[in-house]
Amino acid sequence: MMNITGMLNKVMESEINSLLEVKSRIDDAYVQAVEKLFHCSGKVIFLGVGKSGHIGKKIAASFASTGTPAFFVHATEAVHGDLGMIEKDDIVMAISNSGETKEVLDTLPSIKMIGASMISITGNNDSTLAKASEIALEVQVAGEADPLNLAPTNSSTAALVVGDALAITLSQMKGFQKENFGLFHPGGSLGKQLLEAGSIKVL
Repeated sequence: MMNITGMLNKVMESEINSLLEVKSRIDDAYVQAVEKLFHCSGKVIFLGVGKSGHIGKKIAASFASTGTPAFFVHATEAVHGDLGMIEKDDIVMAISNSGETKEVLDTLPSIKMIGASMISITGNNDSTLAKASEIALEVQVAGEADPLNLAPTNSSTAALVVGDALAITLSQMKGFQKENFGLFHPGGSLGKQLLEAGSIKVL
C-alpha cells in the first residue's frame, strides 16, 4: 500500500529545500532589480507561457495589489498584437525556467525596439533570455519535486516566491500602508474588514 503521507511530505520537503537553495543565492542582481523596479516610471509587465505564465499572472496581481502598477501578457498573444500594451518606460519581467522558451524569445526583438527594459527570471543565467536581459535573476533548482523530474513544481514555486519577495520589498520601500491596500481591495471579506476598520480612504 502506498504511503500517502510519506509522499506528500517528500514533495513538500523538496519544495522547501529548493526555496532555501534559491534564498542562499540572492545576489546583487536582486538588489539591482528592486532598485530598477522602484524607479520605474511606467508599468511592470510580466511575460510568460505555460506554468511560468500562470506564475507571472499571480506575481503581477501581487505587484498591482501592493502599489506597483503591473499586469500579465501571454507571450503568444504578445506577438499577435499585445506587444502594443508595452511602452518604453515599462519594465518587462520575462519568466522562463529554461530561458529558451521560443514564445518568450520571439518577443525580444520587438521589446528592444519599443525600448522597454528587460528583467528575466530563469533557472539558467547562460540562457538566451538571461543574456538578452539588462538584469537576470537566476532562480535555479536542482530538480523538480516530481519523481519524473518533469512537472514544474520546485521551479515554479521558487519563481513565485521570488516574485512575492520583490513585490513586498517594493511595497515597503514605497511606504505602502493598510489604507492603500484597502483602496485596492474594497470587495470581499478583506474589503469588508478594512471598511469596518475605517482603513479605506477614497481619493
